[in-house]
Amino acid sequence: QVQLVESGGGLVQAGGSLRLSCAASGSISRINNMAWYRQPPGKQRELVATITSGGNTNYEDSVKGRFTISRDNTKNMVYLQMNSLKPEDTAVYYCFAVVLTNYMGHYWGQGTQVTVSS
Repeated sequence: QVQLVESGGGLVQAGGSLRLSCAASGSISRINNMAWYRQPPGKQRELVATITSGGNTNYEDSVKGRFTISRDNTKNMVYLQMNSLKPEDTAVYYCFAVVLTNYMGHYWGQGTQVTVSS
């Protein structure tokens, strides 16, 4: 089984920064794509950023230039550096990974709350 555990959420003022981390553990052979999603209050979960095993990245338009996704394949970690935070970035942020164990599976973390005050 695979577990994803996020950390780094919290309360920050508009314009501030936070860094989210996600650690994958378990019987992992390989991790393919990793991503961060978020779910604002009262809204559906949405994709924020993705990163391939080779380091190619993509971002949702509203976070381009402010957020940076990165990963450390040696530690099975993925990060989300969030700068110039806005109140509309307030959400529960979820880590997602496509992981090969004895089969290819999709896994989610439990989520971490990010609240940006105006």
